Amino acid sequence: MKIVKNTHTDNQVKNLFQNLPKCIICLSHLRWDFVYQRPQHLLTRLAETFQIFFIEEPVFDAYNQPYYAYLEQSNNIYRIIPHLPNGLNALESVAMLKLLFDQFMENKNLSDFAFWYYTPMALEFTRRYIPDLIVYDCMDELSAFKFAPEALKELEQELLKKADIVFTGGQSLYEAKKNQHANIYPFPSSIDKKHFEQARHIKQSLSNKRATCQPTLGYYGVIDERFDIDLISGIADMRPDWQIVLVGPIVKIDPSTLPQNSNIQYLGPKNYVDLPSCLATWDVALIPFLLNESTRYISPTKTPEYLAAGVPVISTPIRDVINPYGKNKLVAIGSTAEEFVTAAEYILQTATNYDWTEIDDFLDQNSWDKTCQNMLAMIKKTITSRSLTSTKQIYV
Repeated sequence: MKIVKNTHTDNQVKNLFQNLPKCIICLSHLRWDFVYQRPQHLLTRLAETFQIFFIEEPVFDAYNQPYYAYLEQSNNIYRIIPHLPNGLNALESVAMLKLLFDQFMENKNLSDFAFWYYTPMALEFTRRYIPDLIVYDCMDELSAFKFAPEALKELEQELLKKADIVFTGGQSLYEAKKNQHANIYPFPSSIDKKHFEQARHIKQSLSNKRATCQPTLGYYGVIDERFDIDLISGIADMRPDWQIVLVGPIVKIDPSTLPQNSNIQYLGPKNYVDLPSCLATWDVALIPFLLNESTRYISPTKTPEYLAAGVPVISTPIRDVINPYGKNKLVAIGSTAEEFVTAAEYILQTATNYDWTEIDDFLDQNSWDKTCQNMLAMIKKTITSRSLTSTKQIYV
């Protein structure tokens, strides 16, 4: 018996390159309607090629039997929410999730599917399946987040062994993971530039704003354990004549611990479509993250979004903000309330002379469309390479 490599004609290679699964099952730790970010940007674009099933973490409100709730989110995207009875322990939850997923996969051809993981925890109920393609889009170091499950690190190692291709949500996260997989690529945060550029046009219609309003510093995003409460409090104390607007849900922290200065407004979550209108009223945009394990590898999507909206940015020294934004002098970097105030004062004094040409040229190099296209090219390359190097047994 001899083992020989498959050989292919040019046409066969072309067919292999186009031989993508028909469907993607996305296994996510985030809810589709929570904050519109990386998964939503990518999957809405991938839905032009694939049918998408977006399976979220469970809701514990089922009266008796567990079930999947199906919602048609948009064209070719189906949101699936597992509903489990309340009061289950971890093993019982996994058993019910496995039952629901097995029922969903019943009579389905695995060669038609790719599994796209955002959370390694989903392996607990999907590991028995070997689909045609496994993608791990590691957008964050989830094990460093507050309340992260103890099993997360071990499950991630299992997922890295199973995955055909791995993407990371930033360059620093890529540097941390690059030796753990042979087919891994960094894809930092991108932008929908046209969407956020709407803020510039809205701002023009509010041209008399500065004469009638106090300077406004703003932030949108999740307010959680990564958010530097003391920094915001310090800025508000130092400049009581400035307004600080905070947009987004408060999760995993006690809201009573947040500063309650009269010049701080908590506006709660806003829809993605409304963000340009919010940004149009800001003079300065903030990225006020703590420097800790949970922020060590983050690549904030809001950085290029703020800039696309035409709002100058001040950030704490997050690695993926310093490089490339800080190094290219596109974003001001500060560590303390004093440094943020100094940077903001300079921005306010020079706002009329602000030159956006260099920033816009930089932003033109990046978009979610390009990111999605490049990811898809890497996926096709992975499928083709795997097929070309596969072996078959020939008896001679």
